[in-house]
Amino acid sequence: MPLPKRRHSNQRTRLRRTHYKLVKRAVGVCPRCHAPAQPHHACPSCGYYKGRQVLKIDDKQSAE
Repeated sequence: MPLPKRRHSNQRTRLRRTHYKLVKRAVGVCPRCHAPAQPHHACPSCGYYKGRQVLKIDDKQSAE
């Protein structure tokens, strides 16, 4: 198995790692119930996506 000939400097290592970061999730508003929801996903509070119900949400779950 090949091994590196020389050690990478701290700067070079850190420059490579600058892209290792968390990305904030996009949050939109549901047009039906105005609850926060991710774009292109069914609304977790009402279960609607593009004007039709795709998830069955119990009233007990949404009240909690």
